[in-house]
Amino acid sequence: MARVELCGVKKKYGEKTVIPGVDLAIEHGEFLVFIGPSGCGKSTLLRMICGLEPISGGTVAIGGKLMRGVPPAKRGVAMVFQSYALYPHKTVADNMAFSLLMQGMPKAERNKRVAAVAETLQLGPLLGRFPKELSGGQRQRVAIGRAIVREPDVFLFDEPLSNLDAELRVQMRLELAKLHRSLGATMIYVTHDQTEAMTLADRIVVLRDGVVEQFGTPAQIYDAPCNRFVAGFMGSPKMSFLEALVSGQDGTHLTLQVRGTTGDCVELVLAEPMVLSGNVTVGIRPEHFNTHRVSGPRLLAEVEFVERLGGESFLHAPAHPGGALVMRQGDAEARSIAIGKCEVSVDWRKAHLFGADGRAIPLKREL
Repeated sequence: MARVELCGVKKKYGEKTVIPGVDLAIEHGEFLVFIGPSGCGKSTLLRMICGLEPISGGTVAIGGKLMRGVPPAKRGVAMVFQSYALYPHKTVADNMAFSLLMQGMPKAERNKRVAAVAETLQLGPLLGRFPKELSGGQRQRVAIGRAIVREPDVFLFDEPLSNLDAELRVQMRLELAKLHRSLGATMIYVTHDQTEAMTLADRIVVLRDGVVEQFGTPAQIYDAPCNRFVAGFMGSPKMSFLEALVSGQDGTHLTLQVRGTTGDCVELVLAEPMVLSGNVTVGIRPEHFNTHRVSGPRLLAEVEFVERLGGESFLHAPAHPGGALVMRQGDAEARSIAIGKCEVSVDWRKAHLFGADGRAIPLKREL
């Protein structure tokens, strides 16, 4: 079983600690995604699992076996890089079969494996071509096919789609999802693209400065972010944050004065008893704004830019006194809004609340 376990994994470069200690258990057959801003340590973690980067502390185990001292070729993993790293002088078939050739596998068996994988990835007609004769998407499929023919226990992907155009990225996401279902293999995937993470992952690891900020399913990460960083990072466009002041509390019922509203107080219900006071932050996802009137306080916003995307539009109000706003609207609704001042309703039942330390404060949600 290709279960991957990281126990207290650390990485130092000289005196600088870039990963202070990561504990993770990745189950057999799981599609796990590492996501975070540039420099957060996601590719470094992947390379340590693969064995391309030595670890400074802790242990990595694959299939229940400790990988200390085990070279990359013996770990039962295959890695797909951001650059295709294909041999330009070899055909597609030879590129895919090269690792098998190095293992001493007989030619008949190599050809059989390459043909089977080529059929899965729709590369059959391209086996005799050279990399320079392929499109970007085709080259990436060859790189993925080269990994599949090895029949590894674990697949490692390091931002494999970042060099592709938007249309090819969508196509390759679908192909990767289908590939995971058909192979049932453990896959660990690094990306900075939230759409890739949300659509591909069984579970997501959100990293910042080498620290795991949150580990959970896409729904858990999006609907219940553990802190303001995760809430702002996951989501495109990102969550809007509004400054607020606790003006009253009766048990779990909280009354807030939110800057930039029409003057009424916002009422929220805590999921568990706690005493709050002072400044807090209210988070609103773009889809929870409404331009038509609903109950509750409204925001006084000045729309400076309307981003029309066909079926929907995003209204940008960066100068709102409570905090910059990004609001998603249906295109028909957005057409009725001109650049300038307007009132915007909010579905406060879907709001998120964060304390002064940035940690999420759980709210009671209506079923």
